[in-house]
Amino acid sequence: MNILIVTHYFPPEIGAPQARLSELAKRFAETESVTVLTGMPNHPKGIIAKGYEKKIRLEEFVDNYKILRSWVYATPNEGFIKKTLGHISFMISSVLLNFFKLGPVDVVVVSSPTFFSIFSAYFIAKVKRARFVVEIRDLWPGIFVELGVLTNKQVIAVLSAIELFFYKTSDRVVVVTEGFKENIVKRNIPESKVFVIRNGADVSRFKPRERVAAMRELFKADTDQVVVLYAGAHGISHGLESVLKAAELLSEEKHIKFVFVGEGARKEALLSQAKNLNNVLMLPSVGRDEMPELVASADICLAPLKDVPLFSTFIPSKIFEYMAASKPVIGCLTGEPAKILQEGSQIVVPPEDPISLANAINMLAKDEEKREKLGSAGRDFVIKNFNREALADTYLEIIRKI
Repeated sequence: MNILIVTHYFPPEIGAPQARLSELAKRFAETESVTVLTGMPNHPKGIIAKGYEKKIRLEEFVDNYKILRSWVYATPNEGFIKKTLGHISFMISSVLLNFFKLGPVDVVVVSSPTFFSIFSAYFIAKVKRARFVVEIRDLWPGIFVELGVLTNKQVIAVLSAIELFFYKTSDRVVVVTEGFKENIVKRNIPESKVFVIRNGADVSRFKPRERVAAMRELFKADTDQVVVLYAGAHGISHGLESVLKAAELLSEEKHIKFVFVGEGARKEALLSQAKNLNNVLMLPSVGRDEMPELVASADICLAPLKDVPLFSTFIPSKIFEYMAASKPVIGCLTGEPAKILQEGSQIVVPPEDPISLANAINMLAKDEEKREKLGSAGRDFVIKNFNREALADTYLEIIRKI
């Protein structure tokens, strides 16, 4: 079977979609022919990665599958209009530059966001007479409406109509949470075509490790300090302003240090908010290969989201990697992600509640035995329920059946 995966984001870029899709492609390629159609890596800074500069198209072979890359308008992960132009550029260039390099295709799997890559995937599926699978990792445009990014009713209506069109014309819709499935089924999409394949973790990469001295130096943390880590996008969705307020509340607790690692639309504003906090360090993104050591060198890991109703259906994929690495997790979450953390014996506090978050951090920071207990329980939970290889096998069975 010839599987084509269409995605705007892919390694060497770092992030949840990149990790999910590259690991799916690797697993699928053990038994099937897999091609990934993507752009030149530039996320999140909007700078084309070293080795990819000034290239219009490129072919690579990684882990027994082929990658076809095309030019994109590279822009930082901030600013709705610029990001949209970047997404549209991939929609066009992916087809113009690589369509005739694809060869036979039996199934097209397109991952959204980004929204516009679905157009190119749909075109390819129709011309190649291939099955069409739409994977939804964010409810787009719904989440931008709730966050106040989209307000024009006519634009929202058009985008929602396009969204439903692709759900209806697809052979399967794969979502990452039960809440997403419920949302889509309520909009008259047959339940029989909607499947949940949650995110997970590569438990061989994220596993219990000793602290890495170089990472602790990067954190500027003393041996006896408890490092509270947030690693990921610094965007409008994550409510990191409340995490900084919790850090301010704990500023007298010299044994606690907050470390933020990542980039995003809110990074500059967060740097400004943190400038007078001596217990906070804000670092740029690290490479994908460095993430396991980064997490291993922390003591408590955070998974916050803003207090927005639709986020009760969003599951931050980082929680699985944190737990797989045997790190205690504090989630500032509600709904489905909160339930998962609680089932994994982790701690949940209300989103955007700095007092509750500060209290939870302070409690864990003073209790090393509890941190170890939560870490061990979390890893066992992920191995049993969220091993990414097992999830990939389930995904492949869904594809084979169509």
